Amino acid sequence: MGRMETLLVITTLPDAPSARALAAHLVEMRLAACASLLAPCRSVYRWEERVEDAEEVPLLIKTAADRYPAVEAAILERHPYELPEIVAVPVTQGLPAYLGWVMAETRPADLPTRIT
Repeated sequence: MGRMETLLVITTLPDAPSARALAAHLVEMRLAACASLLAPCRSVYRWEERVEDAEEVPLLIKTAADRYPAVEAAILERHPYELPEIVAVPVTQGLPAYLGWVMAETRPADLPTRIT
């Protein structure tokens, strides 16, 4: 098996309790090795022909690229927004031991744990 890719998946939620709940679910289901809640921020965006201004809680999700479809599905299933932000950024560099940990922690029982 070749080197596996790590992704940083970003979403925002309306409040800390919903962000914590989503983070816990993703880690418990081995869809993410870690999900970091950031401080609330202001988001200004256009939605349904109006400019909105809302406080949101960013969530940074560290996962394996092959787990992305399941991560996206879990976010969509649990997210309160009609159209949640879900963007994935490839991790091109990182501490090898950390990236290996991300891979190991996102392996369900039926996926191989060794990476090279």
